[in-house]
Amino acid sequence: MGMTMIEKILARASGADRVQVGEIVFASPHRVLSHDNSAAILGIFEKMGGEKVWDPDRIFIALDHAVPPPDAKKATNHQMIRSFVAKQNIANFYDCGVGICHQVLPEYGHVVPGAVIFGSDSHTTTHGALGAAGIPIGRTEAASVWALGETWLKVPSTLKIELEGEMKEGVFPKDLILYIIGQITAEGATYKSVEFHGPVVRAMSIGGRMTLCNMGAEMGAKAAMVPVDESTKAWLDGIGAGEYEVLDPDPDADYEQVISIDCSSVSPQVARPHKVDNVVPVGDVGDVAIDVALLGTCTNGRFEDLEQAAAVLDGKKIAKGVRLLVYPASCKVLDEAYEKGIARVLLGAGAQIAVPACGPCLGAYGGVLAPGETCVSTANRNFKGRMGCKDETGIYLASPATVAASAIAGKIVANR
Repeated sequence: MGMTMIEKILARASGADRVQVGEIVFASPHRVLSHDNSAAILGIFEKMGGEKVWDPDRIFIALDHAVPPPDAKKATNHQMIRSFVAKQNIANFYDCGVGICHQVLPEYGHVVPGAVIFGSDSHTTTHGALGAAGIPIGRTEAASVWALGETWLKVPSTLKIELEGEMKEGVFPKDLILYIIGQITAEGATYKSVEFHGPVVRAMSIGGRMTLCNMGAEMGAKAAMVPVDESTKAWLDGIGAGEYEVLDPDPDADYEQVISIDCSSVSPQVARPHKVDNVVPVGDVGDVAIDVALLGTCTNGRFEDLEQAAAVLDGKKIAKGVRLLVYPASCKVLDEAYEKGIARVLLGAGAQIAVPACGPCLGAYGGVLAPGETCVSTANRNFKGRMGCKDETGIYLASPATVAASAIAGKIVANR
């Protein structure tokens, strides 16, 4: 019996010929990722007795969760991180404004096929779009990896999701992954690896694949991956990525379950409060007025996402009383948006374009909701209190096109 992607990648990372589901392995990463939570991690690292990190070239830190810092405590955390980075000679440090870790990591060539990326953020699954294993870990685990260069994990079983048919016009990867989560549920892939296969994913951009894998976390996945193809290789060539070994699944790999999705039947989707798997077609959501439309974050803050929204907003104005907040995923994305006129369209429609960062997605700063307000967002979570207000608010998740159309209409609608 052959091996799945996660089995092959963990076998190599642990120095074994093969591994099997349920086996405990010790794996060494290609990169270990952290962000503003590096302040907490370094505190744990020092309490463990850590003095020197195991390999400063394999540690990646990007400040993105509170940028610019909204209070003195977060500014002090950033100061502590910068001091630690200098002391430890960590080269792969990206300060405020460069972008969100899950965009910056691949943009700068730190993610290659077959690699293990450990990340102290749940959406580390994003990096499976490039044929890597992006595996979320906790802060204590991250501190131990800084010190020892490895950590243990159990080899997960794998769900194979076959994306068949052809997506309709006006339907985007975000709609598709919301639909899938609605079918599988938020617990349906808990501590499993997910592989996306089929003609629909092969026709998808790398950005679209990143959206799928990013929200694999919302199914509980330990990893979410797309096999490497010519699109992957072309993208990696375009950014000057180094050498890598493709570790795609064997034809006779043993999957826990194979799920086939007819993408031709999927329409624009929305996840209603307060669960990511509370998904319905946009046309079934009812008459829901909005106060805020959020475009961006690590899920849908890439250039193609801003471009999709701009195509809807071009020549139009957002509804009176609506705030359209735009958080590009990186400085490179923002620069391209200005260069190609997309930013001008967004600004002309009434958008507020912010520094590339996480913004109100995590509810810490930069556009939090007031009691009773409703937001339609391209982010990945809609839990109660997620956008900073613990009182009754409503967060709906949708594609960039739906968010843009809703900003114009003043209520949740699909782009027509």
